[in-house]
Order: sequence, then structure tokens, then C-alpha cells
Amino acid sequence: MNNFDIMLREHNLKATKQRVGILSIMENMGHINIEDLYTKIKKSFPSISLATLYKNMHLMLKNRLLTEVSITNSKTMYEITKDAHAHMHCQICNDVVDVDFEFQPINENFKNDKGFILKDTQIIFSGICKNCH
Repeated sequence: MNNFDIMLREHNLKATKQRVGILSIMENMGHINIEDLYTKIKKSFPSISLATLYKNMHLMLKNRLLTEVSITNSKTMYEITKDAHAHMHCQICNDVVDVDFEFQPINENFKNDKGFILKDTQIIFSGICKNCH
């Protein structure tokens, strides 16, 4: 059993070859939009339909194995869920990179000042990456 089989089972999902293939591509790419993922998965599974890919993505999102990364004026990206982090987005090449970010002080501030407990957040820094400036 490989790591993706274990990940899928830990999220109450059956470890199908297609789901393992999707996760393998996503691990290699880091962040990927659905169109690029479909192009890549078709190489390993030529008969997979876009509807099947969407169905699998929806299940993995619902079970919190995947996370949606919504970037203004850009296609929605997806990543394998990991510890809390922020993203840097290049406005020129659209590259998305993970950034370590300390969420605890923000959460404590909201909790202490507003009585609000953060359960989920996305922080995206937008600018120009070193390859594009």
C-alpha cells in the first residue's frame, strides 16, 4: 500500500487507481487547475472523462483531502491539504507557491477581541515572482 492509498483511506475514500493518479499528479505539481490536471491524467487514464475527474475532485474536497485555492482573476487551483500556510501568487506567470505563515496570533486575536474562532482561512499574497521581475 502506498502513501496515497493510506491518505485516501484516512479520509474515508476508496483508493482507486484514478484517485491515486490524481494525487500523484497533484503532489508533483503542488498547485494545479482542473484543466491542466485533466490533460495530465488523460495520459495515464485515456478513458477518464472530465465528469469523472470532477466527481473525484468533489469527493476529495468534501472529505478534506484536497483544498481549493481561489485566486482573484485566475483559475481555481487545487492542492493536497496540508498544515495551515499562505500562498504567494505571481501576477505575471500565475505561479502559486506555499509560504509558511503563523496563524496562531491572528486566531488568538480574533478569539480574544471578537469571540470568534477561526476554522478556515486563506491568505494569498499577490505580486511578481523572482523569475518574472
